[in-house]
Amino acid sequence: MKKMIIGGVPEHFNLPWYLTLRDKKYDTHNINLRWIDYHGGTGEMCQALRDGSIDMAVILTEGIVRDIINGNDSKIVQVFVKSPLLWGIHVAENSDYETVLDLKGTEAAISRYGSGSHLMAYVNAENQGWDYEDDLNFKEIKNLEGALKNLPQGNGDYFMWEKFTTKPYVDNGPLRLVGECPTPWPCFVIAVRNEVLEQDEETIKKVLDVINENTRNFKNIPAIDKMISKRYDQKLEDVQQWLKLTEWSQRNLTKPELKRVQEKLLELKLIDRIIPSENILWNPM
Repeated sequence: MKKMIIGGVPEHFNLPWYLTLRDKKYDTHNINLRWIDYHGGTGEMCQALRDGSIDMAVILTEGIVRDIINGNDSKIVQVFVKSPLLWGIHVAENSDYETVLDLKGTEAAISRYGSGSHLMAYVNAENQGWDYEDDLNFKEIKNLEGALKNLPQGNGDYFMWEKFTTKPYVDNGPLRLVGECPTPWPCFVIAVRNEVLEQDEETIKKVLDVINENTRNFKNIPAIDKMISKRYDQKLEDVQQWLKLTEWSQRNLTKPELKRVQEKLLELKLIDRIIPSENILWNPM
């Protein structure tokens, strides 16, 4: 069997992968696909792609585009979730901050530099009209668990993470939601190391065929809302709202979509140049 290792965040967006792995869907194509959870998110997965510890990643669009421009030898092979990601802007429950405006000039807790929580802090700053030099400061706290521990202790003032993932910690503490910031593009893509694409293109195509079959019908799976609620410890009504907002995809980013991502990253000074789409997007033979 052909062995493939894929990484992703342990969140409800990736339940389709869990279901296909549980049902051994890849085995029928002679593929031994193994999943690794990355609690540190996009920055951690970018490093894993770079050092070859994973072959594929389900990763935030803006994060992998930036890292490919900065030398990650990978390509985006497909959009996984085409709807925007709704980032919640969170503070500690015991903090004095009441609105997003109160956070100007304070310290954003981020999982690591180059992560979604880092890049989206710039998008939020732009939305608020803040100065990137004077009004943005950062403190690395590794992951969501790090935020839950550090924010109540005053280590970092606010933390941006997917709204529904963090909602249980808003409902029950120790976080409080003060605002939201949607991504201005499709949120999750699938990226693959170029070495793997060159050697195992047919295997990648088969993996995509399997996951796409699942995502096409994912919302029609009987009691899928109850499964998500139980597995991810979320209220049923929150899961149902999330399902209404979320749309999976079976196609790659378009050139205009990629152009928008690159132009925004350049405007935010998160990249220093725009590169051709063929250096970022996979064009299968």
